[in-house]
Amino acid sequence: MTLKPLALSLTTCLLILTNNSQANVSESHVSDNIDPNAPITVLDKLQSLQNPSELEFTLPKIEHFSSKNGTPVIFVQTNNLPMVDIDIRFNAGSARDESIKPNGFGLASLVASMLSKGTTNKSEDLLAEEIEQLGIDLDISAYKDMFVISLRSLSDDKYLNPALQLVEEILTQPTFPNDSLERTKARYLVALKQAQEDPNTIANQTFIKELYANHPYAHPSMGTPESIPNIHQQDLQNFTKRYLVAQNAYITITGDISRQQAENIANQLTQTLPTGSPAPALPDAKPLTTSKTIHLPFDSTQTTVIMGQLGEKRSRDPQILQQHTNFNIADEVVGGGGFQARLMTEIRQKRGLTYGIYSGMTPMQSQGNYSISFSTQNENSQQAIDATLQVIQDVIDNGISENELTLTKENLMNRFPTLLSSNASINGQLSAMNFYQLPDSYLSEYNQRIQQATLDEVNQSYRQLVQPNKFLIVTVGKTQTTKQPTATVKKEAKKAQKKTKIDK
Repeated sequence: MTLKPLALSLTTCLLILTNNSQANVSESHVSDNIDPNAPITVLDKLQSLQNPSELEFTLPKIEHFSSKNGTPVIFVQTNNLPMVDIDIRFNAGSARDESIKPNGFGLASLVASMLSKGTTNKSEDLLAEEIEQLGIDLDISAYKDMFVISLRSLSDDKYLNPALQLVEEILTQPTFPNDSLERTKARYLVALKQAQEDPNTIANQTFIKELYANHPYAHPSMGTPESIPNIHQQDLQNFTKRYLVAQNAYITITGDISRQQAENIANQLTQTLPTGSPAPALPDAKPLTTSKTIHLPFDSTQTTVIMGQLGEKRSRDPQILQQHTNFNIADEVVGGGGFQARLMTEIRQKRGLTYGIYSGMTPMQSQGNYSISFSTQNENSQQAIDATLQVIQDVIDNGISENELTLTKENLMNRFPTLLSSNASINGQLSAMNFYQLPDSYLSEYNQRIQQATLDEVNQSYRQLVQPNKFLIVTVGKTQTTKQPTATVKKEAKKAQKKTKIDK
């Protein structure tokens, strides 16, 4: 697969030109010798711009295998730097908290914070000292879907082998010392209290809670002020024994090592893990049946707004992958494409109601969510909400244009190589693919899916998913916003739904 990142090469060329100019022209003569309105004639001489076909990007070679106890592994060999990135993901995010302890919100997050606080043979201080001496980057985090351990190390055995031994020990021999756990819980409570002073955090947490109701995604990954004090050492141990097991893990490795070395690493990291079993599938969330507006008073000059609905699940089905691509193209035009996006044009540039407004959706194991967010002056909140809904309704009714489709396709394809521009970014993309069991074609056919998306398919994908007459709208600010979407918006939404049924 060959890609041509024109935008990236142009940026690089301009940076080189700028640096050379600064090095060879004295500051005192700049204004005398340079006409700021003159064209940059040297650009005409740049070979990279005259022959863009020479700018090629080749996808990394992806290799698949399993460790001896069945953990799926993805490996990419890269020899540009003497580094290796290793990612271990467990199906053990905060969505699993309550499966271990009722109302145990924050349990996965606490396990992530506590894994490196002590092992059977090493204290917290000794672990920290070894990590520093080895010069490795070790990060352990818990999200809604997944529990992630990421390691970056020099590929030389002198550094890599002890780093792997350290990770293995942290994974299999954590002690979760009570004194450290109590300090960590105290820090969580302080952070949770501070979060309640941030309107963006309040709006986001309320949006998620109201959208997902009783679903495992509903609670904050970090827990709540009520749940954290009730989580104890035994709960952390139970979570680890159930979910940090070989059959519930996915390993991704990128770096300056051989295939045999990668196999040895995967075996070493999983050989002492309990075999265990995969986590069960998460339940489906139930979408709202009607629009709902929630206002939370907050002493601020601005109102924070989040509106949206349930989104899509991850899928390896080629047809669904194409549908996701079609939707992403449409939404890039609506609110994901910076200053040229419709929402930014209408709400910021034309009306001056906000500094920035963005939309987006990330599929997950269960339904993700589609959301639009912005902040505006308190007195303008309802006007901004109505204008946003009008933009969404216009896209549903009339679709995006052929010109918008063409420009967005080019933009997405030119941006794609930057997502794989380093070992860390390659490993991050492949780790997500490994965890969600996506096929290699998720990357290799990325441009193909974009190229074959037609205008009708792109517009239809947006109509099928987005239902503004069923949006959840959360506002956090001084002026209460209780007005539901206007009758016109509701009427237009019903017309769009009828049109969608006819199209089907």
